[in-house]
Amino acid sequence: MNAVVLAGGYATRMWPLTKERPKMFLPIGEDTVIDRILAELEVDARIDDVYISTNERFADDFEAYLADSEFDKPRLSIEETVGEDEKFGVVGALAQLVDREEIDDDLLVIAGDNLISFDIADFIDTFAERDAPTLAAYDVGSREKAKSYGLVELEGERVVDFQEKPADPKSTLVSIACYAFPQNSLSLLATYLAGENNPDEPGWFIQWLQDRKPTYAYTFEGAWFDIGTPASYLDAVAWHLDGESCVADSATLENATVGPNVHVMDGATLVDTTVEDAVIFPEVTLEETALERSIVGEGTCLTGYSLSEALFGSELQVTNRPESPAD
Repeated sequence: MNAVVLAGGYATRMWPLTKERPKMFLPIGEDTVIDRILAELEVDARIDDVYISTNERFADDFEAYLADSEFDKPRLSIEETVGEDEKFGVVGALAQLVDREEIDDDLLVIAGDNLISFDIADFIDTFAERDAPTLAAYDVGSREKAKSYGLVELEGERVVDFQEKPADPKSTLVSIACYAFPQNSLSLLATYLAGENNPDEPGWFIQWLQDRKPTYAYTFEGAWFDIGTPASYLDAVAWHLDGESCVADSATLENATVGPNVHVMDGATLVDTTVEDAVIFPEVTLEETALERSIVGEGTCLTGYSLSEALFGSELQVTNRPESPAD
């Protein structure tokens, strides 16, 4: 079996934080989002090769990441795009990857920005038992949230209806961009695209596929985060920290209060500052500042603010403190 980790997006909803870095490299505690996925794929003997599907713009970042990692299985498969307006769509890029890499085996496909609480090995077990297209499904608990995803309707474990981003969801069970396909179904990607169907979201392909082949769902409880916005990233960090804080040994705190669910990274300096539910990247300086549910990018200096739900990019100098009058 082979695996594809989808990492070709440009994460524009998280700019400027992700303008120059893949969002899969955002830290969740001591690891990154993609670390967790690749670590599970590395130890599963059923997975032979792992293809990280990314774009030309971030190819060098992933090359450097893999060169420094301890993973042996992953290799890059690069789509020829450098911007959002050039993308082939997830289904289009996946079909091209299958052709480019000459994949002729069962295939696991998982989004590289998925933070999930189930073991990928359990999902593969379920797929192996059925030997049929299988997707992972999660109850988001809100019909409003369900509007943003592919809605799954089941009879037992079989998918009997699938609606991509419905305006009026009938339930709250959604697909989470984790799929497994038998080798004999991979040719249907090209068939689907040849019919001028939507190439963008894999849910459109699943909606089309479940009318043609028996398709099943692996449902799970626990946690799932689709890390595509600052809010979802902060929620994922909070789930990981579980009310605790993570402060790097090299960080400097002077009269600083670090509340729950805060990650303060290497070289950060907090002076007369209070933070809660926040991510503070390396070499950040915060003075006379209060932050809640906020993210501050690497090397930024922030002085004299009280903010909630703020997002700062890297290497900024932002002050709300009047300069001292000249002598």
